[in-house]
Amino acid sequence: MSREQLAVQRARKSFQTGKSKPLEYRIHQLKSLLRFITERRRDIADAVKKDLGKSANGTELFETLGLEGEIKLAIEKLAEWAAPRPVEKNLLTITDEVYVQPEPLGVVLIIGAWNYPWSVTLQPLVAAIAAGNAAIIKPSEVSSNSSKVMEELLPQYLDKDLFPVVTGGVSETQELLKQKFDHVFYTGSSTVGRIVMEAAARHLTPVTLELGGKSPCYIDKNCDISMACRRITWGKFVNCGQTCIAPDFVLCEPSIQSRVVEEIKKCIKEFYTENPETFEDYGRIINQHHFKRLMGLMEGSTVAVGGGSDESQCYIAPTVLQDVTGESKVMKEEIFGPLLPIITVSGVDEAIQFINEREKPLVLYVFSNDNKLIKRVIAETSSGALLANDCLVHFTVSALPFGGVGNSGMGCYHGLHGFNQLSHLRSCLIKQLNMEAFNNMRYPPHTDKKLGWARFFLLKQLNVGRVRRMALLAALAGLAAFVVQVKHLKSTCPVHRGIKGITLISLMYCSTLV
Repeated sequence: MSREQLAVQRARKSFQTGKSKPLEYRIHQLKSLLRFITERRRDIADAVKKDLGKSANGTELFETLGLEGEIKLAIEKLAEWAAPRPVEKNLLTITDEVYVQPEPLGVVLIIGAWNYPWSVTLQPLVAAIAAGNAAIIKPSEVSSNSSKVMEELLPQYLDKDLFPVVTGGVSETQELLKQKFDHVFYTGSSTVGRIVMEAAARHLTPVTLELGGKSPCYIDKNCDISMACRRITWGKFVNCGQTCIAPDFVLCEPSIQSRVVEEIKKCIKEFYTENPETFEDYGRIINQHHFKRLMGLMEGSTVAVGGGSDESQCYIAPTVLQDVTGESKVMKEEIFGPLLPIITVSGVDEAIQFINEREKPLVLYVFSNDNKLIKRVIAETSSGALLANDCLVHFTVSALPFGGVGNSGMGCYHGLHGFNQLSHLRSCLIKQLNMEAFNNMRYPPHTDKKLGWARFFLLKQLNVGRVRRMALLAALAGLAAFVVQVKHLKSTCPVHRGIKGITLISLMYCSTLV
């Protein structure tokens, strides 16, 4: 039996004991994960520095801060998330207990990515733990230093059987995908996403695919171009452009192209100095393979800004490309690096057409002061997310589902969305063994009279909350009638007057709720 098989077998055996289900145990594991992030901050930062050339502050800002927030949110909200969720009834089920009960799926496989090796690997783990699952954690072998630290240190904090870390390359991942899981959560490229989905389909295993694609960025000529370019420059070149939600290319009118180039050039200098190669907050391309791929993508385009490189250091300067068309080499695949092509369009009409002719992106960016234009882009396009007048920051909002659509992925996570994604939302209805006369309408023979009653009882939805408010209003109305009778007795008692005042106020309030 392979190492991967043994890990899955142990995790499933441990899950079947029920150990991961109690909320107290889930919270304990979440707190242990938080303690791992806090106590091993330096080890994490050192590993990311070796993998991606990222500074310690950059690692905290873009890797661990958001992770800490997700863990704390899950700890705070877990009892609420995991509680039964009452639903509306129809008249046929008015006396029954009807609700949705979240329950763990079982054993989840989490396959992480190399560009943010901690955030995109451990945030799904937070959801898996919160939902009461076991999870096999497979960090990317490309970010080898982070993978090694995760393998060595994480088992010191989390249950070794329920949450094992399995390292290795393609063959180890393929071996894992041969095993039966209850959910597979993959972050990475669309190409590998198809392989993951095909393997999961053999076991009818559901998947969450957090992929990528070419996220467009449209700049309206009437917006604050200086501010727009400042935010685009930050969003594009953070982590050396190796971010799945980075703006992949810019769409703008020819009349503002030169201004856009100049503004981005100024921002690159402000953010990364005259020489980004020596600046600690500008990282490196992950390896030689991706370095050569990125250099090849520039062929056929004009370098307007940057273009410098050092293969021995896997360094590529922040680069802006112009004279780019939809047929240019750089437009044939997701860039995933510090190259920003600019494509000119005649206006928002052509921009929308250009976007809709391609695969649905993970995120669509639009910069405009015109709210109608923004709403039009929302209405006439499709993407995993849409962000107006900023970049990346929607990832920080736990209340927003993070995920793609079509070629950019399926499923979502963050906060409650991640909990729901890795839970089975079980429908529950509890009926008493009485009132059989009321149920006779569903038994044969199915007469016209029974059908009429069934139509009435089944199609009439009942808002239980509204019924309760109406009952409360009726009760208060009765109390008001009593107070009126007291008034007719010409009582001067201050207690009676107080009751009357409180009752009238309550009636006014309840009438607004009904």
